[in-house]
Order: sequence, then structure tokens, then C-alpha cells
Amino acid sequence: MKLNVAIVGRPNVGKSTLFNRLVGKKLALVDDRPGVTRDRRESEATLGDMTMNIIDTAGLEVADEDALESRMRRQTEEAIAMSDVVLFMMDARAGITPMDEHFANMVRKSGKPTILLANKSEGRASDAGFYEAFSLGLGEPVPMSAEHGIGMADIFQELVKIEEKKLAELEGADAEDAIDAFLTDDAGPAVDVDIEDGESETPLYDPSKPLRVAIVGRPNAGKSTLINHLIGQERLLTGPEAGITRDSISVNWEFRDRKFKLFDTAGMRRKARVQEKLEKLSVSDALRSIQFAEVVVVTLDVTKPFEKQDLQIADLVSREGRAIVIALNKWDLVENPQEMLADLREKAERLLPQMRDVPLVPISGLTGKNLDRLMQSVLDIYEVWNRRVSTSRLNRWLNHATEAHPPPAVGGRRIKIRYATQIKARPPTFVVMCSRPEALPESYTRYLLNDLRDMFNIPAVPVRMLMRRGDNPYAAKAAKRKIQ
Repeated sequence: MKLNVAIVGRPNVGKSTLFNRLVGKKLALVDDRPGVTRDRRESEATLGDMTMNIIDTAGLEVADEDALESRMRRQTEEAIAMSDVVLFMMDARAGITPMDEHFANMVRKSGKPTILLANKSEGRASDAGFYEAFSLGLGEPVPMSAEHGIGMADIFQELVKIEEKKLAELEGADAEDAIDAFLTDDAGPAVDVDIEDGESETPLYDPSKPLRVAIVGRPNAGKSTLINHLIGQERLLTGPEAGITRDSISVNWEFRDRKFKLFDTAGMRRKARVQEKLEKLSVSDALRSIQFAEVVVVTLDVTKPFEKQDLQIADLVSREGRAIVIALNKWDLVENPQEMLADLREKAERLLPQMRDVPLVPISGLTGKNLDRLMQSVLDIYEVWNRRVSTSRLNRWLNHATEAHPPPAVGGRRIKIRYATQIKARPPTFVVMCSRPEALPESYTRYLLNDLRDMFNIPAVPVRMLMRRGDNPYAAKAAKRKIQ
């Protein structure tokens, strides 16, 4: 049985710091400024010998119904509703505030088992605030420090008591469904599959592992709205304000019996416009999501497509070696769709020559238009990204390509192309052995690369071709004769 544990409290009491400590990684952004966390973030965590699903939430704030803070609060309320245990955090140094009292009352009304945590309890400055915490009516507070790891054993003991109580309640249940409600089938973060070099042309990947897809783009391109419509719930905060998303939030989802882990990321602006420390952290988090993704969906606002920052993001994805799909979002606002699509395809070929035939999928994250088509494109490009070509077929192609267009003579000596092999997939990477790789013109390497793409149908994904000097098999014999 895994407990669902929600960490709640007013802004800047240390919720994300505790979340990172329990998870064992710095997944959530942490800053001295209040209100850094906006979306709820979920992950598997371990404390002692207990494994749980931990949920980091936005700081609870009182706000107008339509305000961003109000939408953040609704996300926190959903986290409380889906939890088995609530960790209610207060700042022992600051003491109890009216906001603490207001939201402690909300947690009490939820009826969920609650553990009161008096954070920042290291040192005597916290004594007064610790004793004030009794007035919240949530039981005896647990003194702790998320920053320094103090009090983790006490939190563990409290969680064990609640877990034992839950198990006792389950023993009296009439149906197995009650037990299933507390069991999880989360496959956890996907891990890259090491692919041995061989002759197989079948994609070598494990379809049982979640396919990691990062949704990236400029601010206000509609990334969070897109994910919400895909999964069929208001899981991520959305709104007209640009830059709502700060952390990279992962969401588990299934499409056509295939598991996905979708990553919503912060909007990425030009480096010159990123001044604040918090936005730098958000962009860094988005870049890390690209590095660990397998497929990246670059989301363009079709009302302002292919701006300089869009091209830089796409180029970054290509240099990281990720498979890429371009989603033309807000297609419901386009008046002449056929003309617009033809124009955007021409621009993509001209502005992104390193991504030949990249999939362009017109969608609307708001209405759900073409989202099935988008995800099918993700599956198709993922298969291409994992593609392997046998050495025998590669060398038949290489012989034909070099006969049709022989390598040039440099300095009066012709460069000999010996053989080629694929050393890895994800992305497809090939090594071509030749006599003088340093003298081979870049234009000829580009010719080989483009011809290889066409011959083996490897569109859009980054393809790497490395020119290497092949060993002369007669060199050792010649040197031996010379010595004799």
C-alpha cells in the first residue's frame, strides 16, 4: 500500500524543500521568494522503509475567484481531495498567521488525517511559534527542518501510525476494490534502454516503459492547455497570463494502450530578456526536461509562428539529439487553413534545414482539434528515432552512393571511403571509415547524410555521421618487414 501524501501550507513555509528531501532529488524549484510553486507536482518518495506518493502544492492564498492565486488554490484543494494524509506546514520562526488559521480550518473540514509540521524549528528563535501551533487544532506539531533534515524520523513514525490505521480499515472491507484503491501501478520514470550494436533493423526499445515527451515553446504558446486537453482534466494551471508555469511538471497518461510521461515546461524567452533569478531557474528546468525527454513537441503560437526564439528552441532540441514534432497551436484562430499550412511548411523547410520533413501538426489545445493526430506523429517519430540499419545494407548503399558521386580528390590524392556502420540509435548515429577524414569536404559529408536519410527513410530526427580514419590492415605487416 502506498499512501498519497499532500504537503500544504501558506506560501514560503518550505513545502518544496521538504518535497525535494523526501524525493531525494531537486525536482521542485526553491527560492526565498514566496509563491514559486504554482502547479501541483507528484513523485514517488521514500522515508525509512516506507514508499509513498508525495504531492507538492502551491502555497494557499486567499484571492478573488478569477485570480491566478485562486486557480492555484483550486489545484491545492484537488491535491487534498486525492490524498490519504495531509502534511500541514507552518513556519515556526514566523509563528501562526491569520492565513495559517484560515487554511488549517479548510484542512480540518476535509476530514483527512493531518500531521502538523512546525518547519524551521532549529534554534531557540522557533520556540514561541512552535507552541503557537497548538492553537490550530491539528494536534501536536512535529518540530522539524526541511532544509537540514531534522525531524524526519518523527514524521516517519506519524505516517506509520496512519498507514497501520488504513490497513486495519481495509481488513474489514467486503470487496477487493477497496484495497485496489490504495495500490498503485505507477511505472516510475522511464530509463533509457542500452542498445547493443547489431544487424537488426527492428526498433530496439521497451514499449512497456513510459515514453517521455516534453512540451516546450515560448511563453503563452498554450503548452499547459494542450496537456490538460490530452489528459481530460484541469491538471495544470492555465490562463491568459504569460509565464504561469514555472516548474517542469510531469504527468502520467496513456494513449492507445501506450504509457506516456508528459512534461509541461516553463515558456522559454530570449536569453537577453531573462533577468530574474526565478525565471533563469525555470528555463534551466525546461532545458533539463529536453535533455531527459525522448520526443519533444515544440509548440508554436500559429498567430506568431517561427519567431527567432521558436527557431532557437527547435535548434536546441536538434543539437540535444531528441526526436521532434512541431505543434501549430491555436489553429482554431486561422481563417485560411490550407494556405497557412502550405506557407508554414515552406518556412519550416527554409528555416529548419537540419530537420528535413519535420512533422507539422495543426492543433488546438483549447478545442482538442487534431490531438490524436499529434500523438500519432509522436509515436511515428519515436520509432524513426529508434531505427537501426544493418551493416550489410549500409555498405550496399555506401557503394552505390560513392559510385554515383565519388569523393573529391584533395591535394591530388583521392579520398577512399571504406565502409560504414551504425554505432547507436536514439538518435541514429553512423560512422564512415575513410582514408583522410580531415580532408573530406563538409559538402560531401552532407551529401552522404542526405542520401542516407532518403534511402532508409529517416526524416526529421537528428542523424549524426562521424567520419573516421580506418586502420590500414597492411600497415603492421609492412612495419614488421621494415624492421627485419
